[in-house]
Amino acid sequence: MSVQTRGTDTAGEPAVRKAPVPAPPRDGDRTPGAPSRRHAAAPYLLLLPALLATVVLLGWPLVKNGLLSFQNLNPRQLIQHLTEWNGVDNYREVLSGQDFWHVVERTVVFTAVNVVLIMAVGTLVGLLLARLGKRMRLLLMVGLVLAWAMPYVAATTVYQWLFAQRFGVVNWVLDRLGWHSMADYNWLGTQTSTYFVIILLLVWQSVPFVAINLYAATTTIPKELYEAASLDGAGGWKSFTSVTLPFLRPFLYATTFLEVIWIFKAFTQVFAINEGGPDRLTETLPVYAYVEGVGNQHFGVGAAISFLTIVALLVITSYYLRMVLKQEEDEL
Repeated sequence: MSVQTRGTDTAGEPAVRKAPVPAPPRDGDRTPGAPSRRHAAAPYLLLLPALLATVVLLGWPLVKNGLLSFQNLNPRQLIQHLTEWNGVDNYREVLSGQDFWHVVERTVVFTAVNVVLIMAVGTLVGLLLARLGKRMRLLLMVGLVLAWAMPYVAATTVYQWLFAQRFGVVNWVLDRLGWHSMADYNWLGTQTSTYFVIILLLVWQSVPFVAINLYAATTTIPKELYEAASLDGAGGWKSFTSVTLPFLRPFLYATTFLEVIWIFKAFTQVFAINEGGPDRLTETLPVYAYVEGVGNQHFGVGAAISFLTIVALLVITSYYLRMVLKQEEDEL
């Protein structure tokens, strides 16, 4: 009787055939609607509502404003529903006038002064938050949040009361301290004093954002770095420049960028304090566009000024972003 045996290898063990491993499917072999494609499209589908809202709420008004800037739009055209295109006459009128360039210069200086003060005070308060105990930190943060959450018009009204000429708290305190000439001082009577009140208001409203942002950034710094710096004999200032500042630099860049945008386009506080007065000497570009467009009912000219304001803001922010990117490249 014959016996059929299984093949063996050289070591005497049964030979086992390995099943071939199938090759991974190529992109062209995948059927439409495969899970990988659906997963790849998921982020774009999630972003679609935000993109649509941005186009509807921001894109269309921007396009409409751009169209108005090329029209001669005054009360007569509004009443008669006329559309009179005048090309670039509105831009030519604005750019050829001296008032526009004075307002641009004033707005840039106003923005620079505010941003420097906001970042300096906000950084100091943020570092103070990092060194306080829990109770004092909580108390200070509650005060910062309340100041930050106050509506713009309400905060502006409070400052108008504080700096009122006859019954203002500031004049009363200065009079009691010995400055009797300040008893009936009109803080909104000159350009310098009006700007002082506006800057104080904007700094008071902006410092909480910077301080809380910087305090949050300090919590990401490893404690071991401070211990190592202390072992190397570094003092407080050396620890700040070698440990704290490098970690805070990206947050400082981002916060400064946001503050430049916020101060440059600030309208409510500047207009509500004194409507750009006295004698239109405290008008910034947003207020100037509103006064020329709505106040003087030259809507085409106002649209051109607002469009130029957007362009100026884009130029400033693009220069700042390029500087930040260059700094990051140098660090790498």
